[in-house]
Amino acid sequence: MERYMALDIGDNTIGVAVSDPLNITAQGIKTIQRVSYKKDFEDLNRIIDEFNVTVIVVGLPRKMDGTLGRQAEKVKQYVKKMCYNFKQEIIYQDERLTTTMAERMLIQGNVSRAKRKEVIDKLAAVNILTTFLEKGKNNE
Repeated sequence: MERYMALDIGDNTIGVAVSDPLNITAQGIKTIQRVSYKKDFEDLNRIIDEFNVTVIVVGLPRKMDGTLGRQAEKVKQYVKKMCYNFKQEIIYQDERLTTTMAERMLIQGNVSRAKRKEVIDKLAAVNILTTFLEKGKNNE
């Protein structure tokens, strides 16, 4: 059975979420502080091994009109390097507004600004994976 991991790749951090074994829900795992490709990939490989991940879902930050901007190009460059280091299938998922949704949820939960900064990328990854899982259910 496939198990999914979602990534919200930013300039300084990578939010990580994984699906439960039945691919019903997404849970935030951690926020990786980006240091180098080598270190990032080591951290991601540990998570892949721990959760037996078979597919990696990467959030692609499109502009509101659907076109790709500068940040999306950075993500695609990162994924290009991932392809040489991971055997798992890598799928892009539109991530428009996932960080905004995460921020709203944290604000509504009265989470302090400092704490929001720690968890927002992880929560954005949860939103990316939830969207992906829901899309799959709707196509069945």
